[in-house]
Parts: sequence; C-alpha cells; structure tokens
Amino acid sequence: MADADLEPEPLDPAQIVSGEPVVTGKVLWESPDGRQIRGIWQITPGVVTDTEANELFVVVSGRATIEVEGGSVLEVGPGDACVLREGDHTQWTVHETLRKAYHISL
Repeated sequence: MADADLEPEPLDPAQIVSGEPVVTGKVLWESPDGRQIRGIWQITPGVVTDTEANELFVVVSGRATIEVEGGSVLEVGPGDACVLREGDHTQWTVHETLRKAYHISL
C-alpha cells in the first residue's frame, strides 16, 4: 500500500485555504452498486476544507489536524483510525504528507 501508484485528484481551488496541497489517490475496490468504495488517498502539506462522506480510514503515514465544524479536533498520525460522518464540514491542516487507507459508504 505504501508504494501504490496513485493518480491525480485535483482539488477544487475553493477548498484550498493555504499552501499548495496536491491530492492523489486510487480506488482499490468498489461494490457493484457503487455505494461502497475502498482505496488509498494522499495529500501533501497545506490547509484544505471538505464536506465528508461516511468514512472510516486508517492513517498509513504522515500527520494532520482535522477540525470538524461544531465538533472535535482530531490529531492523526500513522496507525490512527478515524470515522467521519456524511455532511461533516472539516478543515484539514496537513503537517506531513498524509496517506490513508479508507472505506466510504455512500
């Protein structure tokens, strides 16, 4: 997983708060109905906003602070598992290039 070939996933410029973060990823599996997705996602340092899906992820490498609007502030690093809920508005401050393995339920 640490050496998976990832593909560019350009950010919407409106999501970028600061820096020049670059996102790459790869879908490893998708259910036949398209409602379950598993893959790898990576982002380089910077600050971005996002609106989340129902997601469980485990950080493979890197570090970030994830602020959930009206909720928690999560400090994540290698080996940390995290659950985000559909509709959560988040701000990701990526301190070191972050790579995660994820499962999204749509």
